Amino acid sequence: MLNQEKIHLDIQTHRSKPYGLLRTYTKGENGKLKRTTLARLNNLSKDQLLMIRAALQGNTVPKSEFSITSSKEYGASYVLLEMAKALELDKTIYSRPSEQWVKDCLAMIVGRIIFSGSKLSLTNVHKDSSLWDLSGHEGKEHIDVNKHCYDAMDKLLSRQKEIQKKLANRHLNKGSIVLYDITSSYFEGEYKNSQKVTFGYNRDKKRGKAQVVIGLMCDSEGCPFAVEVFRGNTKDETTVMDKIKELKKSYDFTDLVFVGDRGMITKSRFEEINKIDEFGEKPDYIRIISALTHADIKKLCEKYDSQLTLFDEKNIVELIDTENPNIRYGLCLNPAMRAEERKTRTTLLEKTEEALNKIAQSKRNNSKEQLGVRVGKVINKYKMGKFVKVIEINDKKFLWQFDQEKIDKEASLDGCYVIFTDVSPQDMGIADAVKTYKDLAKIENAFRNMKTVELELRPFYHRTDKRIDAHAFICMLAYYLMWHVNKKLAPLFKNDKDGKNQKYTFSYIMQRLESIRKNKVAFLGVDADIITDKDPEQDIICTLLGLSF
Repeated sequence: MLNQEKIHLDIQTHRSKPYGLLRTYTKGENGKLKRTTLARLNNLSKDQLLMIRAALQGNTVPKSEFSITSSKEYGASYVLLEMAKALELDKTIYSRPSEQWVKDCLAMIVGRIIFSGSKLSLTNVHKDSSLWDLSGHEGKEHIDVNKHCYDAMDKLLSRQKEIQKKLANRHLNKGSIVLYDITSSYFEGEYKNSQKVTFGYNRDKKRGKAQVVIGLMCDSEGCPFAVEVFRGNTKDETTVMDKIKELKKSYDFTDLVFVGDRGMITKSRFEEINKIDEFGEKPDYIRIISALTHADIKKLCEKYDSQLTLFDEKNIVELIDTENPNIRYGLCLNPAMRAEERKTRTTLLEKTEEALNKIAQSKRNNSKEQLGVRVGKVINKYKMGKFVKVIEINDKKFLWQFDQEKIDKEASLDGCYVIFTDVSPQDMGIADAVKTYKDLAKIENAFRNMKTVELELRPFYHRTDKRIDAHAFICMLAYYLMWHVNKKLAPLFKNDKDGKNQKYTFSYIMQRLESIRKNKVAFLGVDADIITDKDPEQDIICTLLGLSF
């Protein structure tokens, strides 16, 4: 018989989820027990309910009866997987998200954010992380890299176009802005089975390294929706036409503003875009924002006899193309850029002067050809040949000087840049066009995070083009997830007042979430899984993300 007013826990297991009822039992006047329910305990496992009942019964917990048998990372994996599902990324990948290969894809996407590394190393984290447990592999001793990574990658790649179309339709609409840029990523070792890994212009300044070129499309806020891997020797501008056609044919968009940098959409490329397409129609479904190259700025000034005073650091001066009134130019001046360009040129001119004077003053017996080779090496090294005027060069003498007029003319355009667009003034003012062009910095930030800061696109551990494509696609989807997490955490970042020693970064957030662990506890002969209680900071993070656990 229970003592009067003693609290007892009744555990109910007849429903899909167990629950507990806190009750007291008292003896009534007729000698019968009267039952009073005080509270109901929900959202607890049966093991946890058994522990509570044992404690209420007065059972003590000697050290020999209590132990933590394992501890795994839980918080970051759980939060990112739940965020991916909240964004319907699983349903975007495939209409039946319960299929195991879809869950495996989510595990690779989330794993790219938390762990990076190779796919093989990712399968090994199941010993120390709950990522694979939460992805349908709980209790497994081994995760098969071929079945759960490589096979899943192949299926994911086969659906890339459809997935990207869904993402584009989610983030773009009529009149939307599309930011487009490309980067390169280098390889080490041999890639005989790849047609894409080859030598080309390396944007990371890694000479002697084979590479691929990666093109990325984002919306106006920098949220990615499409990626493509090109051969390593692909030039920027050659990818533009295909991307513009893709936006119409693959994504069915008929009214977009396409933004690319000056090396990608030159004036000649712009004219090509506006030619009659293969259907005999003018492609007015796409409008362009880009910038003039340095050479084109010179031509513009000569063509319109523009005074350099038009370039003002406070105001954007608008010019209308006299030959094509649909094209507008925005003349801008950046004082910081001007100072930097002048400093760089001065340094290079000084180094060129020092090296050429050393050649001119040398007493070595050099032939005219040998002197020419030595001078050529200096010119190639410092790239200042356009300012060097050779007065005399022969077996005995080398005389030269700088062309000061050319230097002054070049310097007059320092810090000057020109945006051009065929977007109508009614749809976008020239100041907004300039701002939109500057938004390309958002796609540069995407590349920075994908390549080095967070996701570590390289090194590539895959040797075939299909796997390389799939790996790049997974990295893009990981950045897509990361971008949305950062957006939800914006109030936290905004309120971080610590200046240069900024406390809240994405890496810091992940570290805090990773410290939430899943512990397997053995207690009074019962094994139970217990999640670490969140501290106030972790609770704020989860609240901003709209998650609770």
